[in-house]
Amino acid sequence: MSQTPRVEPHAAQASPVPAAGERRGVGAAHAKAILFGEHAVVYGAPAIAIPVDSLTAEATIDVGGAAGLRIASSLYTGPVAGAPARLTPVVTVIRAALERAGLPELARCEANSSTAANSSTAANSSAAGAVAEGPGATVTIASSIPHERGLGSSAAVAAAIARAAFDLAGAELDSETLFDLIQTAERVAHGTPSGIDARTVAATGAIRFNRGSVAPIRIGEPLILAFADTGHPGSTAQAVASVQALRAREPASTDALLSRLAEIAEHSIDDLATGDRGAVGAAMSEAHAILHRVGVSSDRLDAIVAAACDAGATGAKLTGGGLGGCIIAVADSEAHAEQIGVAMRGAGAERTWTVEVPAA
Repeated sequence: MSQTPRVEPHAAQASPVPAAGERRGVGAAHAKAILFGEHAVVYGAPAIAIPVDSLTAEATIDVGGAAGLRIASSLYTGPVAGAPARLTPVVTVIRAALERAGLPELARCEANSSTAANSSTAANSSAAGAVAEGPGATVTIASSIPHERGLGSSAAVAAAIARAAFDLAGAELDSETLFDLIQTAERVAHGTPSGIDARTVAATGAIRFNRGSVAPIRIGEPLILAFADTGHPGSTAQAVASVQALRAREPASTDALLSRLAEIAEHSIDDLATGDRGAVGAAMSEAHAILHRVGVSSDRLDAIVAAACDAGATGAKLTGGGLGGCIIAVADSEAHAEQIGVAMRGAGAERTWTVEVPAA
């Protein structure tokens, strides 16, 4: 995909070249965006999603040096045992990936380092001494994917860590094992994830996702999208819970809206295949209006969508769970996408960038 981001990376410094005698595993994954089907996908309806190759997460696992299992990232650097609660999904996938890759001695060394870190008696000090002779590993994470913006940051980080663990072990990582490991982290991060993030951050092109199954879809003409980050985090879990609550109060009307979102997603497949940007944009605008009605938009999201359309976008919508996060808008060209980006920043977007989904 030809993609020109205008987004500052949220990244840790790259880890140094490993010293002689140390081992290293490396992994990476890209961001994702949902074109159609947010929230309806939670209830088994189809959704259409694309990889966003220009925004990436990278992970390296270096074995050697200090004892215990450590994390190095822009959010936290230190022993896994001391990681803040927001990194619980990351800690979970680190342990699971190392276990599945056949490196249980590294996956479990965190527990020993925790004992060492909390020791206050001579006996525990002896235990700490024993840990110092055991394995040590540092997981370094660097990501340019904005956090909590509906772009699959947590799934991409999990995928990168899983790939790094299997690279370290020299083991083959098949697609289903990768999916399972990403979902291990996603369940901690989001409760009951549909699986669309886990599939899309590992996909090489646009996909139709439905009840866990994935099929590639045809893109007849390049689709140029202007992306905007509101600067406000979204919460998938909160948004899903909000829609569930609305559905409990107003089941008939809410189900009708979700069914229409499903129809829009399904019909978009033909529009994408024929390269009908006008139809794709109109479908996006209708989808956004429905997402507004089910309560997952916001004043800022709505204002940025309106600004994109005023700047000539054929349509625009929020992408992801909502209540913050990002907007996507359909442009006629890269130059037009830049103009739309200026308008969206004028309406309150923190940053914008352009993504081209190539014909495929």
